[in-house]
Amino acid sequence: MAAVRVLRSEWTKIRSVASTVWTLSVAVVVTVAVGVLISALSRNEFESLPIGDRLSFDPTFVSFAGMALGQLAMIVFGVLVVSNEYSTGMIRVSLAAVPRRGTFLFCKIAVAGALALAVAMATSFAAFFLGQAMLGPYRARIGDPGVLRAVIGGGLYMTLIALFSMGVAAMLRSPMLSLGILMPFFFLISTILGSVDATKKVGRFLPDQAGSRIMQVVPETGDDTPYGPWGGLGIMVLWVIAALVLGYLLLERRDAQ
Repeated sequence: MAAVRVLRSEWTKIRSVASTVWTLSVAVVVTVAVGVLISALSRNEFESLPIGDRLSFDPTFVSFAGMALGQLAMIVFGVLVVSNEYSTGMIRVSLAAVPRRGTFLFCKIAVAGALALAVAMATSFAAFFLGQAMLGPYRARIGDPGVLRAVIGGGLYMTLIALFSMGVAAMLRSPMLSLGILMPFFFLISTILGSVDATKKVGRFLPDQAGSRIMQVVPETGDDTPYGPWGGLGIMVLWVIAALVLGYLLLERRDAQ
């Protein structure tokens, strides 16, 4: 029963903080809007593409073009859910009310993760169906091989991004420090490592690059990645577990501040 009360408390906290609600709203709007725009542009340019690009055209993945920006909002959401209490000083009150820190962190992550999952799944399906509508004759259908997996995977990917960010925020406590590390990591370091020939084999095992494989239906030409869609998502899950476990261990050993 104590855990139920903590879950309710965490739900109340999330609902009462406007910034967390807004970040989720931005994640939905940006992901869907950019996906629709890129899908419309892809339809207009399809006939002018080289034959090789037409054969490797992945309409499902095209509709997820907004995921890159959507994950930015999910990162902010994950960080704010955990670190807001540190920046306001409310963490002392929370840990005094819930002395078992494992229960405190688990309930916070469970509530925020469930909310992120619901929003992410709705976003992924909306981005897919609206994007395919824009693609017209080049669209994929939800019943096509691999498509439903990719759409569900898109929702799981966004959720795991939020959970990973929660783990990092639990480790670092500061929202500015957490965002200052996560933003360059996902939008600069990961991109560079995945683009340079000398580091590609390392970059493909980073959480975002591995996890995004779940959203691909048509393999890229010459792709030699040593894992499949679910294998990539599994690698991302391991990153998330590591971040959450480290966050929990540090929370157990440090004073609330």
